[in-house]
Amino acid sequence: MAIQQLEKHEHASRRTAPDITVSGIGKRYGATQVLKDVTLSVTPGEIHGIMGENGAGKSTLLKILGGAITADSGTMELDGHPVRIATPRDAISHGISLISQELALIPNLSVLENVFLGRWSNRGSLLSPNRDCDHFARLLEETGFELDPRATVGTLPIGQQQQVEILKALARGAKVLCMDEPTAVLNEAEKEKLLQVVKRLAGTGTTVLIVSHYLEEVLGLVDRVTILRDGQHIVTEDAGGHTPESLVRLMVGREVDFLIPDVPQVPSEAGTVIRVAGLTSAKVKDISLEVRRGEILGIAGLVGSGRSETLLAVFGADRTTGGHVEINGRRIRPCSIRDAIKAGIALIPESRKEQGLVMSRPVGENIALSTLPARSWAGFVRAHREWTEVKDVSKAVDLRGARPGQPIANLSGGNQQKALFAKWLLNPPAVLLVDEPTRGVDIAAKARIHGIIVELAAMGTAVIVVSSELEEVLGLSHRIHVMRHGRIVAEFDRSATRDEVMTSAFLK
Repeated sequence: MAIQQLEKHEHASRRTAPDITVSGIGKRYGATQVLKDVTLSVTPGEIHGIMGENGAGKSTLLKILGGAITADSGTMELDGHPVRIATPRDAISHGISLISQELALIPNLSVLENVFLGRWSNRGSLLSPNRDCDHFARLLEETGFELDPRATVGTLPIGQQQQVEILKALARGAKVLCMDEPTAVLNEAEKEKLLQVVKRLAGTGTTVLIVSHYLEEVLGLVDRVTILRDGQHIVTEDAGGHTPESLVRLMVGREVDFLIPDVPQVPSEAGTVIRVAGLTSAKVKDISLEVRRGEILGIAGLVGSGRSETLLAVFGADRTTGGHVEINGRRIRPCSIRDAIKAGIALIPESRKEQGLVMSRPVGENIALSTLPARSWAGFVRAHREWTEVKDVSKAVDLRGARPGQPIANLSGGNQQKALFAKWLLNPPAVLLVDEPTRGVDIAAKARIHGIIVELAAMGTAVIVVSSELEEVLGLSHRIHVMRHGRIVAEFDRSATRDEVMTSAFLK
């Protein structure tokens, strides 16, 4: 961007948030044009939603504003003055802070150390910790957060870690917060608290740009929405004139069915595929469950209730101290991922980047990795067969705009999630364990992923789904187990209400 840098403002928190104008912003990764001539204006103290399908360029635009990446073309102005933001330091100097989905905290340091990292107060050559403690107290009062400054960040739940990230931004003088999927990993109580803080900050003059796939949440929060589609600006309008349906039509350019597809009944003669008896690990106690051929079992509960740990124990990824798992009547070796995969168990993990994908490798390799032995002979891979099968399964999951040789790190979150499903569809599993199947994906990708789960069940796969979205569990499942403190505390059929399930999660 051909623009000059403004004078840095050390005390940006004491001034009004700037008018922001970006014009003609473009960004390309190889042959993929991520942003094309995007123009956007944001007014001081506004809560501005940036909406679009996965791959529309939302996160890329936020990263450009926050200095995490640089645009290939276009200009940026703050209060009518041209600026150049090429690094996060540049952004911070202008009062702009990016809060990404992956939090940038040091887990073994305290809350106070993280908040003031690199910006300790001093008098002469001596540190002045009392001034920082006073500043920390003022930040808590401003946000309403309740955090112990001495607590080690790595021991905090994710919701409080995100609060630390916000305090860190405010301590650096941020008057513009760029928040990318801030509620994706939060429970309902944490979400509500965060949204109230965002409103409070906007009321004091802070500008907030927010990317989120939770449409109702966005409409209840933002003043205006900007829609991106295929990297292009479609429209910027007042949020009050929109519904979730109208936003989706703008985002995808067509009508999208919001409903989870019809879930077929389990045949009465369907046999049990997976039986778990008394499974116990450090995080779960005496887990027993059965899932029949073509059945979808949902697991609900609060964050920390043991839902994810149950799937990891069944898959052999967490060490167990008791109990066993049977697939089609055959007991498999505990704590062995290799045996679980051989028996036909597949896992879509909670974190695609940390547990599910090799981010440094191409799309095709990631999809083919789990079934590599089926296409190799004497140590050699049948490359043509692999290439053909990868392309076929990519089409089946609607993996848009992705080439097998393209780095998977360059795909949007929704396409990465589809690639995870494609990885196991090359050889459909007997049992599919799915943890947070649609976290951080747009409404169209969510509809396709729901379709894949139902299609696999219709083919006879036994499916276990964990989700923090209770509507997703209720809509997809034939039966629902509710977990609390590492144990299954209740079971419901698909006629269960939200209130019944939540009451069991909290009180039973």
